[in-house]
Amino acid sequence: MTYNFSEFKKKAGDLAEHLAKELSAIHTGRASSAILDGIFIESYGAQLAVQHVATISNEDARTLRIVPWEKGNGKEIEKAINDANLGISVSTDESGLRIFFPPLTTERRVSFTKLVRDKVESARVTLKGVREQAKNEIISAEKDGDMSEDEKTRSLE
Repeated sequence: MTYNFSEFKKKAGDLAEHLAKELSAIHTGRASSAILDGIFIESYGAQLAVQHVATISNEDARTLRIVPWEKGNGKEIEKAINDANLGISVSTDESGLRIFFPPLTTERRVSFTKLVRDKVESARVTLKGVREQAKNEIISAEKDGDMSEDEKTRSLE
């Protein structure tokens, strides 16, 4: 009986998807609504993502425009963005909010590089753990007699 790698592939795919989502939240000087993915506000008696209570659009390369569907949510959104400490500035006007992304400096680039390295290294460690778990399952299946030694060798390769 050969080893079923579907669980391993699913975990590895989920890990890659998670890493891609985390890396998309790092802003590089260009305005991206992905930076707001982790921002939640109290609205309608529940914690809701900003994307679920407002329209988000790009005004230009370094400015996002947020127009809340309910005017009362504007202050909540502004407070949540400021509390998240994302390194962006927020201004409010009569129709919504504007988020300004500062230009990248050498210092910010270096800090983003370190942050990306940390996130990638964390993903590598997690993937190694998943791979090690699959390897241990293959070895234990061979010891239990569910798999021949040749099948074990092919599966480990």
